[in-house]
Amino acid sequence: MEAVFALLDVVITEKIGVITLNNPRKHHALSTALIDELCAALEEMLYEQVRVVILRAPAGSKVFSAGHDVRELPTNGRDPLTYDDPVRRVIRMIELFPVPVIAMVEGSVWGGACELVMSCDLIVAGDDSTFAVTPAKLGMPYNISGVQNFLNTGGMPLCKEMLFTAQPMGVQRLVDQGIVSHAVPREQLEELTRTIAAQIANNSPLVISLLKEELRLLSASHNLGPETFERVQAMRRLVYDSEDYQEGIKAFFEKRAARFQGR
Repeated sequence: MEAVFALLDVVITEKIGVITLNNPRKHHALSTALIDELCAALEEMLYEQVRVVILRAPAGSKVFSAGHDVRELPTNGRDPLTYDDPVRRVIRMIELFPVPVIAMVEGSVWGGACELVMSCDLIVAGDDSTFAVTPAKLGMPYNISGVQNFLNTGGMPLCKEMLFTAQPMGVQRLVDQGIVSHAVPREQLEELTRTIAAQIANNSPLVISLLKEELRLLSASHNLGPETFERVQAMRRLVYDSEDYQEGIKAFFEKRAARFQGR
């Protein structure tokens, strides 16, 4: 199945969705138009019941994304990074998306695109990739939820260095901090990313969805309220009552790979 977008290439094959940023003239900047398409593409993934999504730039890109489209930032003193800002909207969507999203990074990542990448569940990058968080260089205040995302992902020392210096940081630092899962030569990047995606796609989608939500809640470091606890418990009961649960147990005893259907 292949969908057509103006600023993205979107392809779905064998339960793996691939979203490729495709606006090289603007270095794949996170314009409102591009983010609207990205949200629509993720909705398409849900409709097609994909089990994992790969977010990438075109092969060989020198810039994964230039971050916020500076041309769209207001000049009238209005706060550009409100709750309804397009970048905030797509980051929330990725965080709440019920299947894993893998960021496959080639080239440099700038500004808000760093937060977009770090909001993904896994990051696999070329070993020459760099990451720069630049609001201090632009004189632009970054909103508190964005800073919290950086802090939760990278930890205080790294977060401060990236935010205060606004300088590109080599990917190996992020691997050492556990932010990036793998940094490999570019020629190995796509094969490794697709291998990981296929491994995820072969597992139970109901359990993966539950695990992603549990990990999101635990990483937020908040006590779970009764409503949240009951919602997670309902997700657990859904797994136990599913055909996939029976299939997994049956496949184990029959010494074969399980064939999960997501129901």
